[in-house]
Amino acid sequence: MKFSVFQISRRGGREKNEDRMGYCYTRESGLFVLADGMGGHPEGEVAAQIALQTISALFQRQAKPQLKDVQEFLSGALLAAHHQILRYATEKGMLDTPRTTLVAAVLQAGTATWIHCGDSRLYMVRDGDLLTRTRDHSYMELRNTPPPGLERINRNVLFTCLGSPTKPIYDITGPVYLEQGDRILLCSDGLWGTLSDDEIAKQLGRNTVSHAVPELVEDALRKAGDSSDNVTVVALEWETPDAFESTQGVSTDSISDDVFASTIQAGPLDGLVDDLDDAAIERSIAEINEAIRRSAARKA
Repeated sequence: MKFSVFQISRRGGREKNEDRMGYCYTRESGLFVLADGMGGHPEGEVAAQIALQTISALFQRQAKPQLKDVQEFLSGALLAAHHQILRYATEKGMLDTPRTTLVAAVLQAGTATWIHCGDSRLYMVRDGDLLTRTRDHSYMELRNTPPPGLERINRNVLFTCLGSPTKPIYDITGPVYLEQGDRILLCSDGLWGTLSDDEIAKQLGRNTVSHAVPELVEDALRKAGDSSDNVTVVALEWETPDAFESTQGVSTDSISDDVFASTIQAGPLDGLVDDLDDAAIERSIAEINEAIRRSAARKA
């Protein structure tokens, strides 16, 4: 398995950067993940970090050196991350939960499979053309008009995320077979909110990821000006030649089956379990709702 990869995160005109991204890999499988902590709720950066740590930890446990079922891993890991965020909020006694979007891709057996929840996106470019991209979980993306009774709603508002008291909605795509030179880009809305799909695909298609990604990020920051959101990107090019220009090139062919490499910062995730079922998630949701109900009763 060979790929070149580049990742970058820049704070825009915000007080802090709540985006998180990273990648990890074994001899036969690679995981790329990005999360954008949501403003308007507490500790968005914590939600994003918990999501990355949870998914990375599960990948390390299950990719030995391949995942048995990629789609099952992605859906289970997303729900596990959701559960961990709810658990964090419960243990801290928080009345509002930290929340985050998520997009993650697994490369394995010459294919790519990805999952997303919210409006962090994945773009796939082949031969300079946009092959596909994810569709946001917002009214703007899923329908031209808001549902009856919600005509005044901001259609860019998301209706799902990780950390919400309701179970997250997500979409899985793949497996998609990869071809030489395919580029895959994961990004926060700070990039696509300023640059068009055509601009992203064109820049990504004509340059190596180590050149295209920094230019895209700078273009987005410059175009948005002082009002820029945080801009975070992790992108890869599949099966690049052996002679890499820099240390961004990764070849897993020579590593042993038990090697696990990661750029995702490790952290304490006490009590992380391998199999989180719906009942466990619903218990966490019930705990959050009960805390909210008790607080409302005290104020009344």
